[in-house]
Amino acid sequence: MKKVFLLAFAALIPFFASAQSLQEQYIEKYSEIAVQEMLRSGVPASITLAQGILESGAGQSRLAKEGNNHFGIKCHKGWTGRSIRHDDDARNECFRVYDDAEESFRDHSDFLRYRDRYKFLFDLERTDYAGWAYGLRQAGYATDPKYPSKLIKYIEDYNLARFDVITVEEEAELPEAPHKIEEPVAVSSLKEIPAPEGEKARPREKFNFPLSRQLYSLNGVPFVFAMEGETYASIAKYYHLFKWEIMRYNDVSKDTSLDSGTLVYLQSKKNQAPKGLEKYIVSEDGEDFHTICQRFGVKERAILKLNNLDAPVVLQEGDELKLR
Repeated sequence: MKKVFLLAFAALIPFFASAQSLQEQYIEKYSEIAVQEMLRSGVPASITLAQGILESGAGQSRLAKEGNNHFGIKCHKGWTGRSIRHDDDARNECFRVYDDAEESFRDHSDFLRYRDRYKFLFDLERTDYAGWAYGLRQAGYATDPKYPSKLIKYIEDYNLARFDVITVEEEAELPEAPHKIEEPVAVSSLKEIPAPEGEKARPREKFNFPLSRQLYSLNGVPFVFAMEGETYASIAKYYHLFKWEIMRYNDVSKDTSLDSGTLVYLQSKKNQAPKGLEKYIVSEDGEDFHTICQRFGVKERAILKLNNLDAPVVLQEGDELKLR
């Protein structure tokens, strides 16, 4: 009886060995891409690899084999590429199909970096894989309550955190967190407003701006927050501008009352967003194109041209807007 048991156990050893080696093979095959994506987007390589292993069954899932989809990313309304139908939370759901695995890894990084609900993750330390794992669950990436612990187990079992270790030079090249790039900078004069990263400093127009209220900067463009009862015309007068100037700066066609706290630019916006904000992924149907352009300090006509769009723009959840 003991001999039979030992023979049966011995027969199972190759099965366990091959199952174990699938994860190791996956790591060996895709770790370089995961590190490249970390350097490009800021998503920890350990998290990318752990999600890839979990979501794709170490590359053995139908979505991975037939669609090069390693992260279970669904079509969403804005997807215009190829797709595949697969049962997941519901029957016959639509999933994205990629030309190769590298495209899937890149889309996964962008999915996290450019959707508002995931941006808080980039405020965490890149080496805080536990924080990222629980943050993904909190943001709704997966419905499984054990999702964080599964990711953490893969990271610790296979020491995936080693791929998050980079050189000082590479660290300096990492993109800043989206929230940090988007955060308005309080300044007291135009001279304090730096040129956006990647742009040469240009001679600034000379304006006699009164400084009795706080001045801010976004994407290298000065602005103020409107106060109760103000209009574009009243703000233009306060800052010694023509009404048509301030309206052009803010892509508006008629003077209207402004809600308190509305962002109003005092100089022309830029043709593109700062480095690190290459695109914006729409969070919900009906998001306003004008509001998005104001948020990132970019001209509407420049973004229309960049995306081959015509006004008026109607946006749906999942639509991607190139910002630079």
